[in-house]
Amino acid sequence: MTDKNIQFPQLFLRLAISITMLSAVADRFGFWGKNSAWGNWENFETYTRKLTFFLPEGLSTFSAYTATFFEILFPLMLLIGWKTRIGAYGAGFLLLVFALSMTMALGVKAPLDYSVWVGSAGAFLLAVQPKYSFSIDHLTNKNK
Repeated sequence: MTDKNIQFPQLFLRLAISITMLSAVADRFGFWGKNSAWGNWENFETYTRKLTFFLPEGLSTFSAYTATFFEILFPLMLLIGWKTRIGAYGAGFLLLVFALSMTMALGVKAPLDYSVWVGSAGAFLLAVQPKYSFSIDHLTNKNK
């Protein structure tokens, strides 16, 4: 497979992971209206407490804020292609933690229905790519 053969699928994977994660963040801030899963921050915190049942409530709330921060940071890194490998590994591990938490708290069906395992695997696949076309990383590496 030549580099040209993976340029567009790789870009599509970056965009798909980014937009999917940012969509989840938009949902918890109420941007999806009646089509939302949580619809507001309070509902998202309640859901997070369900997933992090093994943590004290204060840590569970902190994990909601922390997850949201990284769910914004990593997708933005992937979207613009800046520090793409770090963003991809970060997204992969974050989604892996979500998948494991969802499995423990809700059973095996929930992370399968929401394709969390697939998102994590896709992010890890993206992380091991040799270079990233259509990215800031690619532009800055050309100058070296």
